[in-house]
Amino acid sequence: MDVKSAFLNGIIQEEVYVKQPPGFENFSRPNDVYKLKKAMYGLKQAPRAWYDRLSSFLLQNGFIRGKVDTTLFVFEKGQDCLLVQIYVDDTIIGATNDSLCKKFSKLMQGEFEMSMMGELNFFLGLQIKQCQEGIYISQSKYTKELLKKFGIEERRTVSTPMATNVKIDKDEKGKSVDESKYRGMIGSLLYLTASRPDILHVVCLCARFQRNPKESHMSAVKRIFIYLKGTIQYGLFYPKNENFSLKGYSDSDYAGNIDDRKSTSGSCQFLGDCLVSWFSKKQNCVSLSTAEAEYISAVFCCTQLLWMKQTLADYKCSFENVPIFCDNIFAINIAQNPVHHHRTKHIEIRHHFLRNCVSKRKIEISFVPSQDQLADIFTKPLSSETFASIRARLGIMHIE
Repeated sequence: MDVKSAFLNGIIQEEVYVKQPPGFENFSRPNDVYKLKKAMYGLKQAPRAWYDRLSSFLLQNGFIRGKVDTTLFVFEKGQDCLLVQIYVDDTIIGATNDSLCKKFSKLMQGEFEMSMMGELNFFLGLQIKQCQEGIYISQSKYTKELLKKFGIEERRTVSTPMATNVKIDKDEKGKSVDESKYRGMIGSLLYLTASRPDILHVVCLCARFQRNPKESHMSAVKRIFIYLKGTIQYGLFYPKNENFSLKGYSDSDYAGNIDDRKSTSGSCQFLGDCLVSWFSKKQNCVSLSTAEAEYISAVFCCTQLLWMKQTLADYKCSFENVPIFCDNIFAINIAQNPVHHHRTKHIEIRHHFLRNCVSKRKIEISFVPSQDQLADIFTKPLSSETFASIRARLGIMHIE
């Protein structure tokens, strides 16, 4: 549902004065100003005023505000519940009973002027297709627009967004390219990673060279677009099932950055069989061993899982001893066994946050064979077979 002129519904608490708008001047009192009673577009207090008005209305009608995500409101009636997610003037609703959706629609339309958009099929550039098997999320329309915008007319396609034999560095002796175009391509691709985690690693890698990019960097970016041209219809699939177990995978590419020898951390988090969170990031410090690099990656995964645990509590889902799967046995030993502490004094204290979580049984860190490490796709270029296998296991598939 979409609220019409949403910001005009907000009531501001501050004293705000505006000059007389064009066409509404009082010529007998030209120096007078108007005192606002309600918010208006262009006013910096307008978004907050609208949120205060809407949240107060929902709370008065029996909704409970989320403790972590304050834009989430939950209404419970017996065994049924209604979820309301707010994004500025757009509202997404979902319920276990259709009657709750209809009642909420009437409630909102009685208070605000708004329109019902029907079943969710397009939101913030994401194409959403709901069916009996589950939900498909893609950005195929956006991908086609990018290929047309940047003139990618290659007829050939590639099976991976990055070649395994390519190492990207600063290339200081290389020929410079148009910096603004390069940044535009990177920014467009970063938005596409919302539904295409398979390109996240190489996009983040190329994003490190937005200052004075070279031809080698532009070639790497163009390969991403060529890969996308052959996989335009790919997107995330969220199957319908009752498995709500929470788990995470963490991995690192030890000293993979040629310029400063810092490692790259990669992680992904699943709710049941559904991929819900992922990231790829260069570590802030140089690791002295593969165990340290893997341990730091596991810390990043741990913090994300703890945040997800708190968020999911608003949805009445609780989890204990959430597993993190790591393919380095030494990193697991550091997290589980305090005896190894004398060997890890060089590791920053904040990274031992993971060990504390393991000891309190909030997190369980487990070994996974390298061939089953799904976070590999976020840390390093992979062969075509391995890349395709992990991509499928992440739930990225062709959508009709």
